[in-house]
Amino acid sequence: MLMKMDVFHSRMMAVCLTGLLLLLTGCASPKVDWAARVGHYTYDQAIVELGPPNKSAKLTDGTEVADWLTQQGETIMTSTGVGYYPYRRAWVGPVGGNVVAYNTPNYYLRLTFDPAGQLKSWKNLQQ
Repeated sequence: MLMKMDVFHSRMMAVCLTGLLLLLTGCASPKVDWAARVGHYTYDQAIVELGPPNKSAKLTDGTEVADWLTQQGETIMTSTGVGYYPYRRAWVGPVGGNVVAYNTPNYYLRLTFDPAGQLKSWKNLQQ
């Protein structure tokens, strides 16, 4: 009986690890080499691939500057105390400390296109 359980647990562990590996592999996305796209990538291609930009501006010389949000910032709350305690099915606290909140920045991809619509430059920004 003990041997059957060990075989069962070994197989379950193998199945779980395989599933986790497949999940993590499926979530990986290839990095785009924006430097290689300079001069060969158009504003229209960017909209098809990335969707409409979050912000854009057309300069007087016809240059188009567009920003795409690549990672949304978030507010993170932490406690300097020892933790929270349940009270009447709700979390009330903090216990013996202060709550500290801080914000992480938004990350943007800024693409600049010449008047003909060709990619002129790119950069990653934090705001």
